[in-house]
Amino acid sequence: MKVVVLGAGLMGKEVVRDLVKQDEVKKVYLADRAIRQAEDFAEQLMSDKLDILLLDANNDVQLSDVIALGDIVVNALFYTFNEKVARCAVERGVHVVDLGGHIGGATEKVLALHEQATAKGVTLIPDLGVAPGMINILAGYGASKLDKTDAIKLYVGGVPVKPEPPLNYNVVFSLEGLFDHYTDPSRVIRQGQVVELPSLSEVEALAFDGYGTMEAFHTSGGTSTLLESFPDVETLEYKTIRYPGHAEKFQLFVDVGLLSRDSAIYVDGKPLRVRDVMMAHLSPQLRLGDKSDAVLLRVLVSGMKDGKAATITFNMITEKDQSTNETAMARATANTISAVAQMIGNGIITKRGAYPPEKIVPGELYIEEMKKRGVVIVAQ
Repeated sequence: MKVVVLGAGLMGKEVVRDLVKQDEVKKVYLADRAIRQAEDFAEQLMSDKLDILLLDANNDVQLSDVIALGDIVVNALFYTFNEKVARCAVERGVHVVDLGGHIGGATEKVLALHEQATAKGVTLIPDLGVAPGMINILAGYGASKLDKTDAIKLYVGGVPVKPEPPLNYNVVFSLEGLFDHYTDPSRVIRQGQVVELPSLSEVEALAFDGYGTMEAFHTSGGTSTLLESFPDVETLEYKTIRYPGHAEKFQLFVDVGLLSRDSAIYVDGKPLRVRDVMMAHLSPQLRLGDKSDAVLLRVLVSGMKDGKAATITFNMITEKDQSTNETAMARATANTISAVAQMIGNGIITKRGAYPPEKIVPGELYIEEMKKRGVVIVAQ
């Protein structure tokens, strides 16, 4: 198979790193306008399978021509490009997977292309990160092992292995994205009804081997398409995992307006968003740098099996790969989207159309593929 990877950022590069190792992958194209960054990476990787392409994703003709080079596209661009990439891919008859984006309905717009994708014989799967992504696949797999599903509880967090006060946290993605997750409401299912709960609320304790007691609290975006895929459950909720005390500290930031998108201050007569000031001030302090991170995950799917109450549990602790310097979040995210892309390319996933991960990715095989890549998910 030939794979086009759009975006030479951290995730795009780690996807390429996995793809070139696979015998079934014959050619990989890494496309980005940051051509020097991509070429430097190619020099380090030293793979004959990899070609670097210059791409301005705002140029529709260029984007379409690059997409047409592959059998499947891995879209690691910013989520605002997801709909455009999916439309181009459908037009050119190419499968596409992306990392999702709950803001602005990016994922919903991709899923709305179902009929066009089916007619073209193309498979589209958005939301293939960790949350959403990995948790969706595991939720779908857990539900498939039960006769009736009543509750789905999802917990994920990217944390430093060695926390440093006062926040005990390092950024592995966008700090502004983090602020969005902490300020937008969380959509959940309670007593069979979809409701919104404040982010950072309902803090609970969770224990993980080697990490002791952590805390988990509601944040926006994590439930993604699961609310529509499992409308008949009594309970469905997503919480973010952090070191104890994190939620209380960030709740103070929220309460005094420091994370607001709208609040502004004036310096020398010029307006500055308070959030921009917070990002500029905190970003250097929270940068992961050479420190080690971990991704902690727990998924609980409860219901009935053979007339008895049953719960399927998935646990994962993944840490930074010291040999490649690949962060834990990159390992979990990039390997998820790469493995699923290959399932389409290898003919394991044969359904055509646009589907969320929980409805199309075979969970047992996914867990096996992630284990091969050093990301071990334990099912109980």
